[in-house]
Amino acid sequence: MEGNTYIYLTEELIEKIDEKMPPEEEMQDLAEFFKVFGDPTRLKILNVLLCSEMCVYDIASVLGMSQSAISHQLRVLKQMDLVKNRREGKTIFYALADTHISTILSQGLDHIEE
Repeated sequence: MEGNTYIYLTEELIEKIDEKMPPEEEMQDLAEFFKVFGDPTRLKILNVLLCSEMCVYDIASVLGMSQSAISHQLRVLKQMDLVKNRREGKTIFYALADTHISTILSQGLDHIEE
């Protein structure tokens, strides 16, 4: 057919793909990592934490949600190492775990806004 470009699989190409393909366990971990971003509430929490470290009460106030709902989602985010916390007296403050998280959010938004 005219106008179509076909790529023919060669041994060289197959080897290149095999070399670059992460191990199955890493692919599973990556899939789990991206699943966390599949929940709008968790994305809202991450966006709040882009601006400032906050306690559960403040996050719940900003988002108009219950503290228990926020706590549940923070637990998931913490298990995936997306947020970290620190204690100050009786209050626990949450923040993004590292700059990778803000990069992922920003690149995701850039992609959907194109």
